[in-house]
This record gives sequence, C-alpha cells and structure tokens, in this order.
Amino acid sequence: MNHLVEIALGIGLAAATGFRVFIPLLLVGLAARFEVLTLTDGFAWLGSTPALVILGTACLLELAGYYLPWVDNLLDTIATPAAIVAGVLVSAAVLSDFAPELRWTLAVIAGGGAAGLIQGSTVAARQASSLATLGIGNFVLATAEALLSFFVTVLAILLPLFLLLLLGAFLLWRLHRRLRAAA
Repeated sequence: MNHLVEIALGIGLAAATGFRVFIPLLLVGLAARFEVLTLTDGFAWLGSTPALVILGTACLLELAGYYLPWVDNLLDTIATPAAIVAGVLVSAAVLSDFAPELRWTLAVIAGGGAAGLIQGSTVAARQASSLATLGIGNFVLATAEALLSFFVTVLAILLPLFLLLLLGAFLLWRLHRRLRAAA
C-alpha cells in the first residue's frame, strides 16, 4: 500500500507543477522542513533555508508574471519544459520506497506526464483567453491556476489517494464529454 501512496503523492505533486512550477516545490520544501513529508535521499535540500528562499522568490516572480498580459504567454513558453522537469523531480523526491531505476522511470513517465498534460491544458486555456479577451481575462485564469496548484499540492501531501481518485474521476468525466461530443 505504501507504494500506491507514494505514486499517488508523486502524480499529485507533479500535476500541481503543471499549474504553477514553483508553488508545489515551495510547499514540498516547507513540508520537508517541518517534517510533514519525508523526501528521498538527495532531495533533502528542498527543505533547506537557501532553497526555501530561492523557491519563495521564484514563486512570487512566477505569480506576478502571470498577471501581466502577454508576459503570461511568454512565461508559458518557459514554464512548459520547466513544469515537466519539476514534475519529474518532485515525483522522484517522494518515491522513496522504489529502487533508483524504477523511481526515475516512474518519475519521468507518471510525473513528467502529469505535469505536461496539465501544463498543456493551461497553455491552451491561456491562448484561448488571450484571443477572446485580448489578455484582459487572463488574470482570472492566473488566479485559478495558482489556487489549483496550491490546493492540489496540499491535497497531495495530506490525502494522496483521495487526490488520485479525484484526478481519475476528472479524467473519466473529460473522456465521457469528448466521446459524447463526438457522437
């Protein structure tokens, strides 16, 4: 059961990096610092004071950047590969009960995949919003993404299996909608 919890935690945290790169990393660092979360060897640095200061600063800059019209679209260009890398790293950081080869394989496939899917969806939503509102409506999207990143991270840390069920239900609902629309 511990393996399933770690996989759910890794996927949940990786999905959160798809919304915002630095919010999940900062919260994971804080959770490690306050011993709420145990990280694998080699990732304890996330809870260090220098890492928390850097992640906090990066988090604030990322949040501010997404509230500037057109800058948000530029950030998406940078954030897309960064989210995938962050998803891989944060997944690997919590998969402590796996051999290194399996840990990194799971992190790349599940973590990078979850982060990439979410990030791709947010990029598409932002582009649609930019076209429809000339960028003016993107602050609503930026706020929603930041809140989702925060809450998905907290939920992943506190209730990883529940979050995995929620993500699964959401994906099934989306699939059902697409199949119904195609029919």
